[in-house]
Amino acid sequence: MTKTKTVLTKSTTPRTQPKDKLSRRLGENLWGITKAAVVKRPTGPGQHGARRKKLTDFGIQLREKQKLKGYYANMGERQFRGVFAEAIRRKGDTSENLIGLLESRLDAVVYRLNLVPTMHMARQVISHKHILVNGKVLNIASYRCMPGDTIELREKARSIPAIMGSVASIERQVPEYLTFDPSAFKGTFVRLPVLDDVPYPVQMNPNLVVEFYSR
Repeated sequence: MTKTKTVLTKSTTPRTQPKDKLSRRLGENLWGITKAAVVKRPTGPGQHGARRKKLTDFGIQLREKQKLKGYYANMGERQFRGVFAEAIRRKGDTSENLIGLLESRLDAVVYRLNLVPTMHMARQVISHKHILVNGKVLNIASYRCMPGDTIELREKARSIPAIMGSVASIERQVPEYLTFDPSAFKGTFVRLPVLDDVPYPVQMNPNLVVEFYSR
């Protein structure tokens, strides 16, 4: 039997709509991409560009939920609700808990460590079993990293051009709640972050997401 070579692309199967289209619909460069279409075409998607209407309070809350959910590789609604439910169950501020839980997902950690150029490719790398957590292969993107967990890229994936370019790039800094050794393609999840720790390219308002689900 002939083995098929795994090829990483810039998109993933779970992604249900183009990144540029989502950014244009929201009116913000959601991932901070330099060449994003929304930078050149700030109007909404469509042949003539959709007009942006003044949003109601509900519309603003919905938009903030779509921003946060979309940022994490367009996470499914059921999965996102599950994270929110866990944030409610935990002690403390629900909005801060929500951010901490989202950022502790393995796909988010792989992206923050600059092992991949996009959150969407993080899911691919994980699903293709290129990631080791505490020395063991883990292919579950939603795995919740715990303080002290080590995350490492397997040897066979280190020569992938997109990964090499991402590790060598200086455009994104590794946040303080992580440590990273680029020479070893290995990092550590130090602690749960709070909103101010996370280097979002656009303003996120998780408190409005809490309001959306609490209405």
